[in-house]
Amino acid sequence: MLSLKKITLNQKKTSTIGLEFDELIPDNVYTWEKADFEKYQVPIGNSKFPFTDYFDVEVEGSAEAPNEVIITINGDLRRVKYIGTKMTAGEIIANSSVDLHCGSEMAGGSITVNGDAESYAGREMTGGTLTIKGSTREFCGSSYIGDWRGMTGGQIIIDGSAGKQLGECLTGGEIHVKGNCDILAGIHMTKGLIQIDGDVTRWPGGQMQGGNILIKGKLSRLLEGFVDAEVVTNPEIAGKTFTGRYIKYTGDIARNGKGNLYLDADKNRNFLGNY
Repeated sequence: MLSLKKITLNQKKTSTIGLEFDELIPDNVYTWEKADFEKYQVPIGNSKFPFTDYFDVEVEGSAEAPNEVIITINGDLRRVKYIGTKMTAGEIIANSSVDLHCGSEMAGGSITVNGDAESYAGREMTGGTLTIKGSTREFCGSSYIGDWRGMTGGQIIIDGSAGKQLGECLTGGEIHVKGNCDILAGIHMTKGLIQIDGDVTRWPGGQMQGGNILIKGKLSRLLEGFVDAEVVTNPEIAGKTFTGRYIKYTGDIARNGKGNLYLDADKNRNFLGNY
């Protein structure tokens, strides 16, 4: 039976400048005891301060590897960024909305955010599961500024809505948005799956070359670079079957793209044309 080490961080006070939590991942702290956290200096801007100025720490149990660690963070975490950055195993639970870059470059394990997530959540993920119980802002599952490759693996689940350029430069993995989504979801994507259960403002799949986008809600505007291929029933995409009738487009032909865009036929009757 797998033993578990439970590390609980209870916030004592907030900071007006973002606390950087990228070092506080199971990979690094699975051997830490309370005394190690008491010695730790947390980066805040260009300086470092005693971690226990901001959080009380409780440590229960022991671990021989990162996958045996659960870190629970309680408090107002809206100025805590880089939660779970580069983690490869274990579990992090954030019981609040969180700041920038949550789950960025994550390779394994799981993160649950019981609130909203700021921009760049799941940026350049390669594995693992990031679950956001609220909504997230722009560039979720995307590349970083100036790079061409975003998320390559893993899974992002968003119970609320997503902002602009969701899955920008997506080259693998899956993103599932249960709410609505803003402009240009899947721009520049080459592989992977984006599923949006709600409505989308406009232009999903701009300049996409591959991969799949499926929209169960209503789309306001479609790019001209998508050609009308066919109406399909119960399509199977990435090993999953989606019940219903969908208008299937291929594009973006502006980039000689072979990506697939599926629109729920009942919700998007204005796009049905002759079908």
